[in-house]
Amino acid sequence: MFAVHEISSELSVSHIPEICTWNISLESTLLDLPLYNCQIELTQQAKEVAQAFEENSMLPGVILTDRGIFVGILSRRIFFEKVSRRYGLEMFFKRPIEVLYRFSKQEVLVLPGSKLIVEAAQESLYRSAALVYEPVVVEVAPQSYKLLDVHQLMVAQGRIHQLTNKLLQKQTEAKLIQTEKMASLGKIVAGVAHEIRNPLNCIWGNLTFLLSYFENLLQLMSAYEEEYSEPCPRIHAIKEEIEFDFLQEDLPVTLEGMKLGAMQLLKIVNGLHHFSHMDETKPVETDIHECLEITLLILKNRFKNSIELVKNYGELPPVRGYSGQLSQVFLNLLVNAIDALTEYAADREKHAQCLDNWQPQIEITTQVIETANGTWAAILIADNGPGVAPENQQQIFDTFFTTKPAGKGSGMGLAISHQIVTEKHGGQLNLRSHPGENTKFEILLPIVRKT
Repeated sequence: MFAVHEISSELSVSHIPEICTWNISLESTLLDLPLYNCQIELTQQAKEVAQAFEENSMLPGVILTDRGIFVGILSRRIFFEKVSRRYGLEMFFKRPIEVLYRFSKQEVLVLPGSKLIVEAAQESLYRSAALVYEPVVVEVAPQSYKLLDVHQLMVAQGRIHQLTNKLLQKQTEAKLIQTEKMASLGKIVAGVAHEIRNPLNCIWGNLTFLLSYFENLLQLMSAYEEEYSEPCPRIHAIKEEIEFDFLQEDLPVTLEGMKLGAMQLLKIVNGLHHFSHMDETKPVETDIHECLEITLLILKNRFKNSIELVKNYGELPPVRGYSGQLSQVFLNLLVNAIDALTEYAADREKHAQCLDNWQPQIEITTQVIETANGTWAAILIADNGPGVAPENQQQIFDTFFTTKPAGKGSGMGLAISHQIVTEKHGGQLNLRSHPGENTKFEILLPIVRKT
């Protein structure tokens, strides 16, 4: 049995710190809180419990044991409530504590030490009104128990509530800043695209006339040569100096190359202008394949690292939605796939795992599928990279979640992508990943909704 002086000695060592010194975080458990360890055998007298409460004013209760085995608790409130009643001292004070315990036995809340503080506070408040202020028993190890004061549990929960509010405020501020940046960037890109497109349209439109004028000049030169078969020495010298025969063959080719280059540049500028329309207010009929091609055109430079692109386009009807926002979704998914493949290839090369025939590949598949909920336009973007770890798959769409090291990105854009697909378009964004094999993102956009 425990002697009173042994109990006092143990409690004097277990100093309870001030609230402000607690190291509380959102993931804190009951083991991070001050716990009280005062065990009393059922055979000990009630006056020894009273002495323990008197010597330790913060002690919320005592743990009762039967030959060292946990049987229950006796709180400070219940103890003094019983002994202060009429004849309470005569009935309980000089008798074994077991008598008082049997007389006032109540339901005990026992929680594991690994329980989160927020969850523990919730379970504690779910107790009946008569028990809501009773201490909580914490199992710190198998068959090893300590007591937690409910007041301190509530204070800790309040502290976590404050931390949660601060975190949400920071995330909201960061999201607003990011949204403002994206809106500003979209306006800048739209403005630059507009400024480039004006002179580019001028060049593109005049190239057609330039080719026509050159053909007319060649016809005129041919007519001169037919009429004057013997050119004067001066004309002959000029033709030799400018290499007229080569010029006659090469200039059409040069002009045609300029026309193709201007066409490609016009596509890129139109793509940037289309991509910058993130502030669309009304959904319109959208060509999914056009959105994909515009996004691929913008990312053309990223595919130069030996990443094979496979396109399996099916027949898709127009989808009602926001083309600029859908292009943002495709961009986020493709950039993540490219980054994953690039890092995976570098890691394989570093560890000399290049003996097989693995080649980085991104595959885009589109098709119409029928489900119980209706008809959907399905866009599948898959890569043959390392896949997503199981522990990350559950939080892959969480705001600011990233698998990148600190300082190398605030997120993978999947949270905003999920929001665009689900909230803006009433669709679905699903992840299918087999670690070590591949990652597939499936986008489902409604075509026909069944009621």
